[in-house]
Amino acid sequence: MKRFWLILLSLGLITAFSTSAFAADVKFSGEFYAAGVYLDKTSLRKDTADEGPSTAFYFQRLRVRTDFIVTPGLTLVTRFDALERVWGGPRSSASTTLAADSAGTGAENENIAFDWAYINYKSPIGTFDVGYMNDGSTGTIFGNSYAPAGRIKYSYTIAPFTINLAYTKVLEKSHTAVASSSYADNDNNKYGIEGVYSWKDGKAGIQVNYYDYRQNRPSNYKAVYYLFTPYAMAKIGPVALQAEVNYAYGKINDYETPSINEDIKLRELTGWLDATATFGPVYFGGTFAYVSGNDPTTANKQEGGTLSGGRDWNPCLILFGYYETYRWVGAIRGYDNTATGDANNAMKNAFFYQGRIGVRPISDLDIMASLSYAKADEKPTGYLEDDYGIEMDVVATYKITNNLSYMLGAGYLWTGDYFKYDNAANKISDNFMVINKLTLTF
Repeated sequence: MKRFWLILLSLGLITAFSTSAFAADVKFSGEFYAAGVYLDKTSLRKDTADEGPSTAFYFQRLRVRTDFIVTPGLTLVTRFDALERVWGGPRSSASTTLAADSAGTGAENENIAFDWAYINYKSPIGTFDVGYMNDGSTGTIFGNSYAPAGRIKYSYTIAPFTINLAYTKVLEKSHTAVASSSYADNDNNKYGIEGVYSWKDGKAGIQVNYYDYRQNRPSNYKAVYYLFTPYAMAKIGPVALQAEVNYAYGKINDYETPSINEDIKLRELTGWLDATATFGPVYFGGTFAYVSGNDPTTANKQEGGTLSGGRDWNPCLILFGYYETYRWVGAIRGYDNTATGDANNAMKNAFFYQGRIGVRPISDLDIMASLSYAKADEKPTGYLEDDYGIEMDVVATYKITNNLSYMLGAGYLWTGDYFKYDNAANKISDNFMVINKLTLTF
């Protein structure tokens, strides 16, 4: 009889824990945009056979988030992107390479690609998130490059303090049904801890991430380093301030013993300071940003190349404007046809200065003009100059309804001699673009 009741109790527990949960509510949110862009030059070369033509086209993206609220405090969160493509343009070739900011390939995003699927559980001892979700952001927008990844996150708040813990599986190289492997310890993992202090008009915090990247083992090397990120955001009267520093410390090439190669240290620094002062309908702003460049004379130390200003921080329409130009037009380069010569990718190896002025003549219209200048921190091997150039941008955004807005922008880049690369006689051209975008949020 005791065995009977034990079996019955076990069956009851199994039934209780395996009972299907039915969503009590479903919430949808997201964004759709359609845009048209004209770019005068697809390269910065001048008077050459491959200087590049102008280009003009339309593009769009639909992004939908769905929250399945199973019970209060327990939610399944999903998100997908669909029809992210150029109107009438050719489809991307089939590939297994993921898009930079997606859990799907470029071809999948042109149809439909799911980026998020995770559980959000608000328990009495804190909030847990488990599954595929965004990774790559800390503090301010500077330095952020969102990309979905498998993660386990924990957050606990005792006002005004919050502590966040996270584990991220960046790359899995163990043997699976999809990919075979002869090694058991070649994964890329990231571990993070963040402390945040919040007050009425701001917050400050510091995040520390530990990167344990072993994909090149055992025949070569691993990368092991820490990334320290203190940041602050505050509003003082009419002035909104933001600041962030990132410092990477460790080894980018940590060779296995025995090895005839010398380890390569990682010592990289980035910083960002942004201020905007608002006086009635008029506002003024300024930005300083820095991303250290690699010194070509220090063979055993890397000072630049791993950290960047981030894909999500787009200070100009052309210069370092990843999502308005690089994502859709591709790389805009001078005479160095490598990533070192990119003008419109995430900012690396640069000092950046920007001044802004804007006006809101009515509550639904915002007109902003900015003037920016950038120069390289270090001249890469072979480069003669360090001047990226000067860019003027004018952007107007009109709020048609609470959920529908229209943006019209124009940018002009006075191209710097950095893009002449290794020959002072190389001719370069200035560049300009016009973009308009209709955005629906829901």
